[in-house]
Amino acid sequence: MINSNNNTCPVPIQRYPDVILAHGGGGRMTQQLIESVFLAAFGGSVPGERHDGAVFDMAAGKLAFTTDSYVIHPLFFPGGDIGELAVNGTVNDLAMCGAKPLYLSAGFIIEEGFPMESLRRVALSMKSAAEAAGVRIVTGDTKVVNRGKGDGIFINTSGIGKIIARQPILPASVRAGDAILLSGDIGRHGIAIMAVREGLEFESVIESDCAPLNGIVSSLIESGIEIHCLRDLTRGGLAGALVEIAEAAGFYFEIREKDIPVREDVRGACEILGFDPLYVANEGRFAAFVPERDADLALEIMRRHPLGEDAQIIGVVGKKTNPGSVAMRSRIGATRVVDMISGEQLPRIC
Repeated sequence: MINSNNNTCPVPIQRYPDVILAHGGGGRMTQQLIESVFLAAFGGSVPGERHDGAVFDMAAGKLAFTTDSYVIHPLFFPGGDIGELAVNGTVNDLAMCGAKPLYLSAGFIIEEGFPMESLRRVALSMKSAAEAAGVRIVTGDTKVVNRGKGDGIFINTSGIGKIIARQPILPASVRAGDAILLSGDIGRHGIAIMAVREGLEFESVIESDCAPLNGIVSSLIESGIEIHCLRDLTRGGLAGALVEIAEAAGFYFEIREKDIPVREDVRGACEILGFDPLYVANEGRFAAFVPERDADLALEIMRRHPLGEDAQIIGVVGKKTNPGSVAMRSRIGATRVVDMISGEQLPRIC
């Protein structure tokens, strides 16, 4: 257990070194924690000596940089945990920029009394996720807060990657006539979290789709396909991502409900819970915008990858009529507007 020895202090009680992977002070307990948990998990990936920061050589070229914080509840869920989510989430954000992820930082805010066994489990999960994604966790920070102030553990990860795309991948690059591709089935992450959180049992266990997307994205980039935009489908789900891109690009998108893959168990759970799969969060799915001429090749490449076996072309970018809007043609031929919902269907989803 992680404990503090001063219950009167309103700020973090047990301070850890400014950098997880380097010892800069904080006492014997701090040193033992860093060595037994974080260095044990990440030490093999640290370049050089333990110090206040990571120093490494970078090849010339453009870099992408991103940061995100993870406060998910529960911490452990079918198909992943907060540690794996923190690594994959940052890796995926870099991949969506057309970058090859290289280095991550990891910041931990740990609640007093959080079980050491759980902390080790999270650290080892992060190590495995980083290895699977081909990135290195090179620096970080750890703080402990008073009991009841941290809900177990919060994690912040930042990442640096080298841009490997030949052209800018961003909403402004979207063009009329672009095909909209979806990398796989949607809704599993959100439903997996909801099932654990509410103690729900379905006929089959629904696992999160949490996964690193840099491999499948690299395959698309290396093929020479002209990729205009990429977006991972986290909070707000597929609908939220498409509306954001449509508004930023100033185009009208039309998608087809029949082409959007949703597993039957996820669809059934959404019907029971009153959720729309379009808005349920994902952690291993993305949308891609490519010229119509490249759509079939892009789909073929995506389907070759284990994370893209269920990929589909789900829609098209229209001309600048009704700019910034998304419409979906239903299975029976009717058209409905897909809008951004206010708030979240599921809070604390990542």
